[in-house]
Amino acid sequence: MTQSPVETELDRLARSPLAEEVTFLIARVTSVSNAKANAALADLGLKVRSYSVLNLAASDLQPTQRELAQMLSLDPSQIVSLVDDLEANGLILREQDQRDRRQKVISATPDGIKLLKEARKRTQEAQAESLAPLSPEEQVVFREMMVRLSFNA
Repeated sequence: MTQSPVETELDRLARSPLAEEVTFLIARVTSVSNAKANAALADLGLKVRSYSVLNLAASDLQPTQRELAQMLSLDPSQIVSLVDDLEANGLILREQDQRDRRQKVISATPDGIKLLKEARKRTQEAQAESLAPLSPEEQVVFREMMVRLSFNA
């Protein structure tokens, strides 16, 4: 006779009605995934939010702070704080927006781009760990569904 594994508190609570609600499940997946990514980024002085700002700043898209707030679903004051911290660490710059001189675009410095390369590697490893319970095919479908839910809702 094989002995069944000991049930954890999480296993017990996973049978609750709450665990059937999609909103809760999305929040839990986000929380667990962010915790793994934040741990992977910690010694670089980044968290998921600051990594996201740096990543967008390093793109050729020249985002404004308003666009960053919209993309990351954060209050503009939260973006200001993130940008201030990254700028103080020499990772990004605020520059005049050539499209609208009243606004500033956010761009990465060479140090920011260098740090981003390592941070991206670490977040991809954390992502792989978070998605490990899914097959490669399921990961593709999951990502596609997340994109649809994120940008078409």
